[in-house]
Amino acid sequence: MEQIRLKNFRCFREAQAARLAPLTLLVGENSTGKTSFMALIRALWDVAHRRAVPGFKEPPYDLGSFDEMAHYRKGKTGRAVSFEAGFDVTPLASSGQDREKDAAGRLHHFDVTFSRRGTIPIPSKWRLACEDVWIEERLNKDSSRWIHFGTANGEWRRKVPADVEAGIPADFQIVTSLSWYLTTAPHGNTDIQPLADSPSISEQDRGRINRLVLGSGLHGFFLTEQRPFASAPVRSKPRRTYDPSRPSREPEGENVPMYLSTAFFEDKKSWAALKNALEEFGHDAGLFDEISVRPLGKRGSEPFQMHVRKFGRRAKGPMRNLIDVGYGVSQVLPVVTELFRDNETPIFLLQQPEVHLHPSAQAALGSLFCRIAEEHRQVVVETHSDHLLDRVRMDVRDGRPRLKPEDVSILFFERSDLDVRIHSLRLDRQGNILDAPPSYRRFFMNETRRSLGL
Repeated sequence: MEQIRLKNFRCFREAQAARLAPLTLLVGENSTGKTSFMALIRALWDVAHRRAVPGFKEPPYDLGSFDEMAHYRKGKTGRAVSFEAGFDVTPLASSGQDREKDAAGRLHHFDVTFSRRGTIPIPSKWRLACEDVWIEERLNKDSSRWIHFGTANGEWRRKVPADVEAGIPADFQIVTSLSWYLTTAPHGNTDIQPLADSPSISEQDRGRINRLVLGSGLHGFFLTEQRPFASAPVRSKPRRTYDPSRPSREPEGENVPMYLSTAFFEDKKSWAALKNALEEFGHDAGLFDEISVRPLGKRGSEPFQMHVRKFGRRAKGPMRNLIDVGYGVSQVLPVVTELFRDNETPIFLLQQPEVHLHPSAQAALGSLFCRIAEEHRQVVVETHSDHLLDRVRMDVRDGRPRLKPEDVSILFFERSDLDVRIHSLRLDRQGNILDAPPSYRRFFMNETRRSLGL
């Protein structure tokens, strides 16, 4: 995702856009909508990939009902009857697919309108567009579905027959379902209605619309299986002894010790790589130099413990149970383990990963994010840590690890009365912050002046 758009969503009244990059940092005062923004990213993914009503109350988020999500305008205007959100993405070309030339390298726009159904918000309209070609699905109040589509030559619509709608599997991605709607039309264009004095749809225009839908899916973004991973602001408490359980991913990281144990017992190669990555970060952060799984039996089905230790100048320190070391270790371990896992997670949504960490460890976390973020993998971080932010700036300045200024976006959430404005800040090659409004860091400058007696 390269940009998020939103309007009338919670504290964001006006239409605005925020730039995303491989590494995006969300900064600002408390209660300025940063967590809501991350929840919206996952919700948009759910609509685009699962054709589903997103779970705005699914952990680690709980945004409430429609009334808590639609912006409330004081006075006669009242609450907004809907809210809008969307994102931009540029699909990347893959080899061997001639028709992908119609989509590769061109910016695609995906937008959703959420309306009320009972107490929950549901997608009532979604739209996919690239340049002058677009296609849109609308859900009417009577639950009938219409597909609208257009080019520079005109716009048309087609009602989705009930039998076609019923035949689409519930887990179809949106580009697949749109393609299904288009290709199940009868021979000819007898049920495609021109709109706004448009001519009958030509085979050329119909082909362009089909290529928009099919090309977007073929590039992988709209069809990727891996959902964004969202972490909770407070991770699970450590235990002295763990009982084996199913290692399904959880926002609080309750699954991480079991995941490490499974790798230790069943995949020595993966465990060695993961152990090395964790120990490298632990050393850089000053948290630990070695991590190990201590089995309390001979099989992976038996209880186990997690141990870490620090190295001295001349000798290794004793192994200590995870529960007996600083709380910061157990809080950051779930976050970094998820980042190092061998999977295809496209987006990480991390809330305050620096919680309980010393400033030097917070800075090391910033360097880790710089290494993890890349073109096909995005890291979105809500942070209140100046140390983390400053380390990212310095890594950009020093060009490591090959991080360019455009690979970082800093989103500053500024409160204005009851609304919030998102400012997309950039870095220059020296790591300086560009485009910052006057209110950015005003508090810190005032505190500095006060400490200097000015």
